[in-house]
Amino acid sequence: MERLPIVYIRGYAGPTAGINAQVEDPFYGFNAGSTHIRVAGDGAPAFYQFEGPLVRLIGDEQYKVYVRGSQEQILDDPDPQGALDPASLWIYRFYDQAATTFQAPPHQNLAERLINLGRQKISAPGFNIEDAAAGLYDFIQKIRARTGAPKVYVIAHSMGGLIARCMIQKKCQQDGRVAARDIVAKLYTYGTPHGGIRSAGGLAQWIEATFSPAGSDIFAPEKMQGYLDPHKNFGDDCDPGWDPQFIDDALFPLDDIFCLVGTDPADYGWGPRTVMGPQTDGLVHIANAYVRGAHRAYVYKSHSGAYGEVNSEEGYQNLRRFLFGRWAVEAALAGVQVPQEAGTSFQMDMRLAIRGLSVVMSEQTTEHWCPIMLADGSTTLVRTFLLDPADHPGIAAAAGQMRYTVTLRLFRVRDTNGIFDFSNSIEQVPLWSDALIVDVEPGQDGNGLEAHAVWNSVLPGASQNPASIPDQLPAGAAEPLKFQLDGQTLVASVDLPPTVRAAGLLGGQAGLQLTVSPRPAP
Repeated sequence: MERLPIVYIRGYAGPTAGINAQVEDPFYGFNAGSTHIRVAGDGAPAFYQFEGPLVRLIGDEQYKVYVRGSQEQILDDPDPQGALDPASLWIYRFYDQAATTFQAPPHQNLAERLINLGRQKISAPGFNIEDAAAGLYDFIQKIRARTGAPKVYVIAHSMGGLIARCMIQKKCQQDGRVAARDIVAKLYTYGTPHGGIRSAGGLAQWIEATFSPAGSDIFAPEKMQGYLDPHKNFGDDCDPGWDPQFIDDALFPLDDIFCLVGTDPADYGWGPRTVMGPQTDGLVHIANAYVRGAHRAYVYKSHSGAYGEVNSEEGYQNLRRFLFGRWAVEAALAGVQVPQEAGTSFQMDMRLAIRGLSVVMSEQTTEHWCPIMLADGSTTLVRTFLLDPADHPGIAAAAGQMRYTVTLRLFRVRDTNGIFDFSNSIEQVPLWSDALIVDVEPGQDGNGLEAHAVWNSVLPGASQNPASIPDQLPAGAAEPLKFQLDGQTLVASVDLPPTVRAAGLLGGQAGLQLTVSPRPAP
């Protein structure tokens, strides 16, 4: 798999005081990791080191970091000593121009110092999102020129994703510039407010709309068209029906966008989580954290901090597979017929896990405010990407076998006159619960993949047994799902367990549909 340059874009730093603190970090925070998990075997938090996404890419994917005074100086070297390695990491330091630490402080009397100190706590003069987007375009062009890479990968946290989108959707469409799809191979966002940010209401919302402290008005949905639409200027009113979460697939392929959605508001600090309310990562609402039609994963992490999305291994493992995965996989619940009961909805919890990882790759659950709402027909449950064991030694068991499990729990929710009805309900006891276990390994001819799948209820404990699924089946048992991938998209069906089909919980024809397709080269 070809390695392309990776460009990191950090998120919102707040007022000038926050910007000054951030520019002191050479890597703008992408080198930060974490050293705790929530609960260990003895019931107490324990030490567990995740080195941070930048450091892990150096170790796992052999990326390089070029630093000699500054990365900009290396790119601007008038007498370069050869091309730079395309497998390199770059930090777009767009906040430096708004910092006050790179210039001699002006002479001020005591009163002026106090006034300036107060101003730095609430405002951020010198930062403009469109200027940052134009600078990103120039930065990428320099990287392409020095590395010889046709495109770059862009990884962005929070507001950084909006800077990337401003470049893709507006700046790259201006005369004389190259189209975004010709210079960016993939865009990965951590907790980006693709649909904007709006506080839960009351005084906080009034302050936000009236004063826009530290330039936070760029997150207001009604302001976003100004920097995402080439026919608009910042401050213009949005067109009726304009959707900030929409990107034209012809402008930039949705298949090349991945959005990591955080679902834990509790770890982002008392103030933000109180103002923003539930169904957020502490700052960004779950429903606003993705581009419509793009790939996404849900992780129980907050917007930033020690338990934040960028600091998490969940975020990194999704990132790694999206950038370097050779195959894309989608699991959908197909042929569903939801029972028509007045005031009743059906929700499904989903967790995706991979053998060998200490984290859950994606989870949508009722307790995390984001269950999958079921309707008749087909509903996508999860999408992920498969790394090729030939390119990534150590990710698979013996013989290159990889194991994935998708755990599902089905719930019925009733309400009467708009109020939850628990009269005939036992909370947190699902109508049905099971896990589909899928083994993926190289095909017998050495080309493509071979897969086997079985429900845990059919073969209890199979997920914890290192033997392949065919070797675990008792004598006379039916052969599980088995298919070959020969370079073309393959679709296969997995029946729901017989007891579920007999009960008619989702209709007599419901089943899981698995789609596997090769990923195109950048």
